[in-house]
Amino acid sequence: MVQHRIQGAYTALVTPFTADGDVDWMGLDKLLAYQITQGINGILACGTTGESPTLDETEHGQVIEAAVKQSQGQVHIMAGIGSNNTATSIHHAEHAQAAGADSGLVVDCYYNGPSSSELRTEYYGAIIRAVPDLPLMAYVIPGRTGCALSAEDLAILAAETEALIGVKEATGDLERMARTRQLAGDRLSIMSGDDPLTMDMMTREDIRAQGVISVMTNIFPHAIAQMVELAHNGDIEPARLLEKKLAPVFGLVGITVMNERRLPNGQTAQVQDKYRNPLPVKTIMTGLGMPGGPCRQPLGRMGAEGVRRARAALLQIRDESPELLEPVAAFFDVDVDKRLRDDAVWQALSASRV
Repeated sequence: MVQHRIQGAYTALVTPFTADGDVDWMGLDKLLAYQITQGINGILACGTTGESPTLDETEHGQVIEAAVKQSQGQVHIMAGIGSNNTATSIHHAEHAQAAGADSGLVVDCYYNGPSSSELRTEYYGAIIRAVPDLPLMAYVIPGRTGCALSAEDLAILAAETEALIGVKEATGDLERMARTRQLAGDRLSIMSGDDPLTMDMMTREDIRAQGVISVMTNIFPHAIAQMVELAHNGDIEPARLLEKKLAPVFGLVGITVMNERRLPNGQTAQVQDKYRNPLPVKTIMTGLGMPGGPCRQPLGRMGAEGVRRARAALLQIRDESPELLEPVAAFFDVDVDKRLRDDAVWQALSASRV
């Protein structure tokens, strides 16, 4: 089996939808072209940022095929193949390999909540046994899945098979990541799954992450790819400067606000709403004039305060680091400053009620 080294900046690509909820195939092609021309190292198609749980089987396959076709070997194409059903994941893996994807990303089983040993043997192991020639990345994100492949079982699996080539780490636990590096050694790629932690993960000697599978590269692929490359080359000061410039949007992968509810008895109450990925990034993309469109239900729209925070972060970048927004304006032929100043654009993105 050919060894695939995962390194650099990869985009967890959104799946753009039309207002009617269909896949926006023209928009998808444009987003893929934007990523490739901006120097991204890889693209993850049909990850959870791409709303894979809401794609039907045909759509799932067609999105991956579109990414492979558009790439023409210029960037690494990783296919999201994980689910909460091992048989479904094996089917996705078989299709990804047939479609020409370079690797597959396997998220821990959400909702079912298998133990770490079950994840290793009945999920990851079963997929590898069924499709042994497709390189796989594990994806550990317990905040979304309710379970986690342990660092110990990850290391055991990596020692048993060359098919497991890395892990996308979205636990937020730097000590766990260091434990993974200690146990698995340098053969395994550790990729950040949290934009704000990328630099810390890459610069800690006991983690030595290879890069990031990023949400915000949907909008800023060039800047984030440059940040990662600088860090990889040991140019930490300029990499940290880019991190500082991007910090306002790194904090928007998820947005938590307090919204008011009017109760049946006429009283009001404050309720915490967590707007999770990909809702904030798709809101930003649509606001800037990029293909994004709505999310599929059960995701809806952010309330006004969530949209205000997203817009404020973009306004901060426009004022402090306007060069970061220039690629969006040039590639998508939009007047970014005009859209940021237009209240109607952003009001249209807010939920009418929460």
